[in-house]
Amino acid sequence: MEKLLLTPEDAAEVLSIGRTKVYELLAAGLLRSVRIGTSRRVPREAVEEFITSLTDGESDDDVPHTARRNWASAR
Repeated sequence: MEKLLLTPEDAAEVLSIGRTKVYELLAAGLLRSVRIGTSRRVPREAVEEFITSLTDGESDDDVPHTARRNWASAR
């Protein structure tokens, strides 16, 4: 059975980025997550939405100013 909720480490592996970068994306609001108790989990569809947002040709002008630096470095 495929996991519906990923740990930040699992999400990092799926995205081929580091765990720290996943936490930066979460903090910037660019990658959705849920809390279960004290645990943070990333819905699988949130990873897919994030990938789609990168491939839909969004420019830096579409990203809120506060997230622009983190988003640009995530490319």
